[in-house]
Amino acid sequence: MSDTQAYTQDTEASFGDYVALLKPRVMSLVVFTAMVGVLVAPVPVHPFLAMTAILFIALGAGASGALNMWWDADIDVIMKRTAGRPIPAGKIHPREALGFGLALSGIAVVMLALATNLLAAGLLAFTIFFYAVVYSMWLKRSTPQNIVIGGAAGAFPPMIGWAAVTGGVSVESVLMFMLIFMWTPPHFWALALFMNSDYSKAGVPMLTVTHGKKVTRNHILVYTIALVPFAVGAGFTSIGGPLYLAVSVLLNAGFLWGAWKIWRRDEVQAEADKYTVEKQVFKFSLLYLFLHFGAFLAEAALKPYGLGGW
Repeated sequence: MSDTQAYTQDTEASFGDYVALLKPRVMSLVVFTAMVGVLVAPVPVHPFLAMTAILFIALGAGASGALNMWWDADIDVIMKRTAGRPIPAGKIHPREALGFGLALSGIAVVMLALATNLLAAGLLAFTIFFYAVVYSMWLKRSTPQNIVIGGAAGAFPPMIGWAAVTGGVSVESVLMFMLIFMWTPPHFWALALFMNSDYSKAGVPMLTVTHGKKVTRNHILVYTIALVPFAVGAGFTSIGGPLYLAVSVLLNAGFLWGAWKIWRRDEVQAEADKYTVEKQVFKFSLLYLFLHFGAFLAEAALKPYGLGGW
């Protein structure tokens, strides 16, 4: 993307514009899952170290968002959902966004290494690279599998949090990774079903654009089914327990039911009710992820009282 493409400065950037550049809604999910990775790890951690680790993981996630917005400004201006972002809205120059993202990336990785360990910092650096380069610059505009492979970037935070505390990777951190990784495609494909015109106009090869909505509906059901073993299976590890299992079974039953309803619908039905079911499943998928990680946290909180875990 060139610095002049899709950009005309209309107003001076405010502090809020730079915050928006960090994708705060996405960052909230990153912060929460990274925090869970830190707090459910099987070693004691000083509160200051925990807060420091979470802060720099969040900063790295924000840096990824800024770099993504810099690269995608030319298509963001086309899409209704993203046209109000700081660069296409003419509030921040692309060069400023690039410099901001690179500076934050360096700060986040170096400070996480100093505060915790090299493994956690290395995972954070790889996550930033994967989201900004592998996903944004390559996968997003070249393959309908963009969100499948690219979903790894959003799945790393709990693993980074776990590594920051333990200095390693374990079955538990891999399962937290897989929970987010397998959840990402049906979550975004549900969105793509009712936002398809945006992706089509911008030339982004989402599955709905390249293979049609019927194929996308099939994929949502298949990936939701494939998600269940990872989500429920985590309940039988050291970070799970009876409470988590109960929550997970209920949430997965609900997600499967929603995916089944999406699979059964045709476009005439969906357009007639303005994609109500798809929108409901998309919103439920957000609740699904937050409640799973909330249940991990609840199990960890109950363990000192002999109530959580196995």
